[in-house]
Amino acid sequence: MKSIPKKKPVSAEAIARFADEGKSVSSFFTNKGRMMGPIHRVNVDFSSPMLEELDNAAKELNISRQAVIKTLIRQALDQHYLAVRQATK
Repeated sequence: MKSIPKKKPVSAEAIARFADEGKSVSSFFTNKGRMMGPIHRVNVDFSSPMLEELDNAAKELNISRQAVIKTLIRQALDQHYLAVRQATK
């Protein structure tokens, strides 16, 4: 059976170089992703015990505290939207 050679991924720097040289870079993009809006920074106050819990979870999951907070907020919002949708049926 003949193996098909896999294409190596092209680095962002190489794509930028092509663009700087005026070459088309559209073939490197699939349009399957989605654009993310701008990031807004917010300040949130947490009690010391809650910070300890967040830090313990982050350490256990081997991710940052910020990633834990974002994940938990996303899960809570998803649960909220599901509950609202089920209540309106």
